[in-house]
Amino acid sequence: MDLQPVPGIPALRAEEYLIIGDLHIGVEAHLGAKGFHITSHTDDMFDNILTAAGKTSSKLIVLGDVKDSVPGSTKQEYREIPMFFDRLLEHFDTIDVIRGNHDTSIEEFLPSRVCTRPASGLKIEDIGFIHGHTWPSENVMAAKTLVMGHDHPSIMFRDGVGRLATEPCWVRGKFLKTSTDKYPTLPEIFIIIPAFNRMLGGSPVNIIGEGLLGPILNSDLLDLDNANIHTLDGIDLGKRSDLMIKGRNTSKWKNKHQIKEL
Repeated sequence: MDLQPVPGIPALRAEEYLIIGDLHIGVEAHLGAKGFHITSHTDDMFDNILTAAGKTSSKLIVLGDVKDSVPGSTKQEYREIPMFFDRLLEHFDTIDVIRGNHDTSIEEFLPSRVCTRPASGLKIEDIGFIHGHTWPSENVMAAKTLVMGHDHPSIMFRDGVGRLATEPCWVRGKFLKTSTDKYPTLPEIFIIIPAFNRMLGGSPVNIIGEGLLGPILNSDLLDLDNANIHTLDGIDLGKRSDLMIKGRNTSKWKNKHQIKEL
């Protein structure tokens, strides 16, 4: 299967499949509880999914974190998630949801035609799909390419006067090893997909001293230094090691912006 990013949208196409991750439906309710009253962007995500699918994608794979609350659920999630997936089923023949760390009791929200997959992942031909908060199965790790979400990758820029800005990005690199005691076979390539919900911002992958999220990204299996960073509109920014910068106040950045791993 040939994976191709959709220009301007955080989604991948692979033959008849469209792959997205980190919808976090209900994030506006949590922002509202903190005093930020924002209208729901769930309809916007629906429109973007259909745009990304075009006329060729008839199967949808969601790489986890359909809902935002963990633990518990909000009224927004109970109201919007079932309707969202009912509408998607009018356009896709199949929908697979891989369980993310925010997807407690996700079956309560999804129509029966949506297939829920375990957090250990899903393998289709030579591609493995996971959310990324836990170790994949041996079968998934035997794929040639591993696609994951969870980290909400972004790239941080500093301009000439020291101002910082971030943009969502793709991260694509290679595995350093071919096998371990845990896995007889490892993938050759990994891809980290940006969060589909643009309300989330992102976690910068190029801050000196900052770790990434999930066991795989914190292991010695990946060549993160030489991973390539691409913006959503397809610009190749080069290797991660050449883009590293000092953040603002590291502790404040973690507390205010980095996604909590619950």
